[in-house]
Amino acid sequence: MSKKLLFTPLSTFFNRTLTSIPQRFSHHLKQSLHSSAPIIPSPPFTPCDNLCYSSPFGFLRFCRKISCSKSEENFQTTCWNCHAVPQSTPFLFCQSCCSIQPVDHSIDYFQIFGSERKYDVEGIDLEGKYKEWQKKLHPDLVHSKSQKEREFAAEQSARVIDAYRTLSNPLSRAIYMLKINGVEIDEEQTISDPELLAEIMEIREEVEEATNSEALNDIRSQMQEKLQNWSNSFAHAFQRRNFEEAKKAIRRMTYYCRVIEEVVKKL
Repeated sequence: MSKKLLFTPLSTFFNRTLTSIPQRFSHHLKQSLHSSAPIIPSPPFTPCDNLCYSSPFGFLRFCRKISCSKSEENFQTTCWNCHAVPQSTPFLFCQSCCSIQPVDHSIDYFQIFGSERKYDVEGIDLEGKYKEWQKKLHPDLVHSKSQKEREFAAEQSARVIDAYRTLSNPLSRAIYMLKINGVEIDEEQTISDPELLAEIMEIREEVEEATNSEALNDIRSQMQEKLQNWSNSFAHAFQRRNFEEAKKAIRRMTYYCRVIEEVVKKL
């Protein structure tokens, strides 16, 4: 097996030729502007053991496009339609006149789901809140309103989907948490840790040599356990504000997700 893959920078994985999630949903939402069918979409993915997904690097590509900085413009503090003062935050939907508001990029993904900024989201009903927002924001349900509000609906709905996908996945959530704290991941950095390189090489050889689903599932289980351990390591490092250790955990999680993706392809 070639060692070249092991020294591939993270940016190569980030830029894999996969369908861009935001673009795909954006296209769907734009089509919805002209649709009269009131369909609430199901959550756009199904988690695999609540840790890694069949296409984890789709999330990584998606995460890079997240806007984490506050908008420089002064965002309106009242409803654009009835001028009512917001009764709650985040102000995506006016409770007075039911008008959908324009996107406010100063609102982060945790605020959209009514949560504080924390890595552990176990006690947060992300799916339930996602469905609540879609009932109010999905373009299929506002087809009778003005073009302006339908555009707001498409933008808000797409952003809620982005937020849901990001926070529901441990790896994308970890990357997002660093970004909103001003910490960027060096996507061009290659792995130089001999121990990790040896481990990844051994694992990849095991994947290539696996001839049945039982062996592949065993490898996947091992990788998911490692992912869980490094997810915990990220949480502890982030809590201590040790961002270097947090980035180290993310790099580990990234490579283990890469292995799981290869396993899924062979199953």
